[in-house]
Amino acid sequence: MAAVVSMEYRKYLAEIIGTFALVFCGTGAIVINQEMHGVITHAGVAMTFGLIVAAMIFALGDISGAHLNPAVTIAFAVAKRFPLKAVIPYIISQSIGAFAASGLLKILFPLNENLGATLPAGSDMQSFILEVVLTLILVMVIFNVSTGSKEKGMTAAIAIGSVVGLEAMFAGPVCGASMNPIRSISPAVVSLHTEHLWIYITAPIAGALLGVFIHQLLYRKNDRIN
Repeated sequence: MAAVVSMEYRKYLAEIIGTFALVFCGTGAIVINQEMHGVITHAGVAMTFGLIVAAMIFALGDISGAHLNPAVTIAFAVAKRFPLKAVIPYIISQSIGAFAASGLLKILFPLNENLGATLPAGSDMQSFILEVVLTLILVMVIFNVSTGSKEKGMTAAIAIGSVVGLEAMFAGPVCGASMNPIRSISPAVVSLHTEHLWIYITAPIAGALLGVFIHQLLYRKNDRIN
């Protein structure tokens, strides 16, 4: 029993660490790019998000699956590839990691206005639709390179990191390319810029659920072993 409990806590700790790294490096790249007059560039920010996701899958995929994203955790649970009882602990762990990262960035860069929060450049509906589609694509890729609820191995890291970087590259200037509610919630709350936050909570979850639905339409249960 002690071993089982220990493993559960290791999973939660892995999600805290992984989500901290994602938010600290990803939104940190946005903040530093602003503070250092564009030295990282938009392409550099997109690459940072993709590379940190790949790195955390390499580092933590065997422990927690490296979800790092409440929408992904919910998608796995809806697809019955992840236990429902672990959904809330995973989301709490992801929230702890994300808020710790945004809090540290606030300490390091106290004058930065939004700490890398995702904000729509155009209309709210434009960003909402983009976020739905981006997350749908991401979840479909995740489901095809994961084993059960585990995103693990070189293939998963490269595929998922590449999709995150690609989507951030082309859609980031318009909607922020969040695809992840907690990645948007923590900098928005810490920087007190929550006016568009509803988009980045609802759209990724809707996109993730659509991704599950389409994946299940395309793949019969016997087509692959989960």
